[in-house]
Amino acid sequence: MLCPNNKQKTKLFACAGLARFAYNWALNYESGNKFISDCDLRKIFTLLKLEEEYKWLNDYNNNIPKQAIKDAVKAYQNFFKGITEFPKFKSRRKSRPSFYADTYKIEFTETHVRLEKLTTSRKRNKQKFNLIKLAESNRIPINAKYSNPRITFDGINFWISVGIEYEESQDKPKNQGIGIDICITDLAICSDKKVYKNINKSKKVKKLKKKKCRLQRRISKKYSENKKGECYCKTCNIVKSERKLLKITHRLTDIRHNYLHQTTSEIVSRKPKFIVLEDLNVKGMMKNKHLAEAVQEQCFYEFYRQIQYKCSRNNIEFITADGYYPSSKLCSCCGYVKKDLKLSERIYICPECHNTIDRDFQASVNLMRYKELIA
Repeated sequence: MLCPNNKQKTKLFACAGLARFAYNWALNYESGNKFISDCDLRKIFTLLKLEEEYKWLNDYNNNIPKQAIKDAVKAYQNFFKGITEFPKFKSRRKSRPSFYADTYKIEFTETHVRLEKLTTSRKRNKQKFNLIKLAESNRIPINAKYSNPRITFDGINFWISVGIEYEESQDKPKNQGIGIDICITDLAICSDKKVYKNINKSKKVKKLKKKKCRLQRRISKKYSENKKGECYCKTCNIVKSERKLLKITHRLTDIRHNYLHQTTSEIVSRKPKFIVLEDLNVKGMMKNKHLAEAVQEQCFYEFYRQIQYKCSRNNIEFITADGYYPSSKLCSCCGYVKKDLKLSERIYICPECHNTIDRDFQASVNLMRYKELIA
């Protein structure tokens, strides 16, 4: 997290505005002509600086608009490949302010980060304006090879994200594989009888959720009181309340993601040979109005993503079980499939061998054995 002063904040917002302007300019230029490569587009954009109307572009780092044009061209290419939808213009009001920093000219110290051309003055005392304080010291390695540095604003604070190269691990884990069943009652149940509780049921999260609901009702009431005809009048008190609401929302998101990182790191640190996760139909689960909120709060996709990249980093084989695999309905003892198993039945009782077991733990055991079926 960055801790800029007021003047630096103004300049960072201006840099983000430049990136948005260049991105929208590239989209508009492409829509009116044949498809042009990003190299040719950047040359055309450089010629704009010679015009009197666009001389203000010289006050900023030229890598900011260049990268924004690259992003716009890539968005068009992804659309032509069928990966994404047609690229949209970035709105000043709705889009997240962000911009690119030069890979080779960005410098990190223990407490600060130096960005290029925040100030045009060459005086030594003015050059300090390029140094922005970091919220944490020794967070990012010094004198490392950086890739794709980005500065973003989340509505409250400015953040810098940067990629750093690291040495790949050559050790191959030899411990027994793990099957993981993710559910709503608990976050995850592993086949080695390790259970990770649902963080959303803790007192801390419940208290924040209650505070968030009260604040939302208060803001809604203020909007209805200040309504003038068909329009809503946004007062200073509403702005303050919305900022408080944003802080609480960010706090809840940070608590959940931090718990996911702790959980996934603890699972990977046990160094199993492989990890098996079921491919859940989250979109289908979200259609159930009784479960939608609980499914959303559990962040199943984020859990899946973190496990996947941490497995590849530690040479652990990651296996995705088919969504139609009957992990909960399959008896772990005799192999009988109980097709009429209801969601309300939390204890599995096999009608063949009378095996009595928790359905979620049984699902994790069956997922662990899934590797043998596909072998």
